[in-house]
Amino acid sequence: MSTENEGTAVPPAPSAPPVPVDAPTPSAPAAPEGSDHTAPLTPVPPSAPGAQEHTQEQQQAPAGPAPDASWPPPVVPSYSDGGAGGAGSGWGSSYQQQPAPKSGRGGLVAAILVAALVAGGLGGGLGYTLAKNNDDNTASTTVSASTSGGAVKRDAGTVAGVAARALPSTVTIEAESTSGEGGTGTGFVFDTQGHIVTNNHVVADAVDGGKLTATFPNGKKYDAEVVGHAQGYDVAVIKLKNAPSDLKPLPLGDSDKVAVGDSTIAIGAPFGLSNTVTTGIISAKNRPVASSDGSGSSSASYMSALQTDASINPGNSGGPLLDASGNVIGINSAIQSTGSGGLGGSSQSGSIGLGFAIPINQAKYVAQQLIKTGKPVYAKIGASVSLEDSSSGAKITEQGAGGSAAVESGGPADKAGLKPGDVITKLDDHVIDSGPTLIGEIWTHKPGDQVTITYERDGKSHTVQLTLGARQGDS
Repeated sequence: MSTENEGTAVPPAPSAPPVPVDAPTPSAPAAPEGSDHTAPLTPVPPSAPGAQEHTQEQQQAPAGPAPDASWPPPVVPSYSDGGAGGAGSGWGSSYQQQPAPKSGRGGLVAAILVAALVAGGLGGGLGYTLAKNNDDNTASTTVSASTSGGAVKRDAGTVAGVAARALPSTVTIEAESTSGEGGTGTGFVFDTQGHIVTNNHVVADAVDGGKLTATFPNGKKYDAEVVGHAQGYDVAVIKLKNAPSDLKPLPLGDSDKVAVGDSTIAIGAPFGLSNTVTTGIISAKNRPVASSDGSGSSSASYMSALQTDASINPGNSGGPLLDASGNVIGINSAIQSTGSGGLGGSSQSGSIGLGFAIPINQAKYVAQQLIKTGKPVYAKIGASVSLEDSSSGAKITEQGAGGSAAVESGGPADKAGLKPGDVITKLDDHVIDSGPTLIGEIWTHKPGDQVTITYERDGKSHTVQLTLGARQGDS
């Protein structure tokens, strides 16, 4: 697949022959204007079929397929296959060739440049002659680099410095099911007890009796077991067996304080290439993303993600997204991709600069719950919302999954006075444009948090406060 845009073709710049300094320079005719050059931008294929209703009580395993691909920007987990893209509209910008210089000044500049090149060549030839003569006299003119004989020192704040500190605390995870199927992902050290945080979809194959291993950059490999996994959050925690005593957990940052434009550093094993470091920036925050595990099941994960242009590919899943100081601000989880043609002819999707990470503030809470109880805890409003594509908000359905009530009796939404047909348009100060967006925003909160809901009923806007409820487990 193509992993980057072709960009705009640029015509070659007009050339000007060297002109002697004392010779007049004839006026050169203007070069013809260049035509517009565009490169096609292939649209991304849908990641899931049509939308269906979804009950907050069953957010982890929706009754139907994942939301329509037109919402949100359809993405797939870093390790899953992507579909083929079709033709789309072009994009680009015009480029006009600049006319050749029309005065003697242009000739003078050209002459000076040529003279400089000649002088450079002359100097090079002279240097070679002198060196040869000196060699003949058994004297050497070879100059060693100033760093010769000593280690190169890099500041702690450089990418190299951050990578040097973070790499020893990352692992390449291999998960294998009882049938022999599996894949590769990434994780990072969460505490000194041997807990490793990663994505749910990285370890899903090994959950039911499969094999799980974690390999450090120094080559040391450990067997591991799944402590807990949250399919809805796409977060999992594994624990190393016979964990070493010198584990150094990566420092956790504050994803709420991340700003668009902040530098990012991603570590992972793209296409199995362990210990790979890539860089970029935070491209956007609170990006609503729904992703599936590529198994074809109807279950999906929802997140209000950090978007980054750091190169993330299959195998980066579960790896840390770091800030410029080396603090973990997110867990790399999904990518938008144009589809086939990955490394070595693989049909796996690749990076086009649209990567999505689970904010670490949310992932930390989930990981702590998994270590404590082995099961995830989800915040809920107790209402069923439509997953149909919409830009107007999240509509509470007339009926819940399996014929249940759309608004849970005695639940948070019921206590707040919400009814079927109401369209939720904001949660606190976050605009809600669809059901999945609402789910992702709710799951950034903890049960017991109080939120402000703005909704429309009969063409009028209303605002209420409600306290989020709790649901334990994925089923």
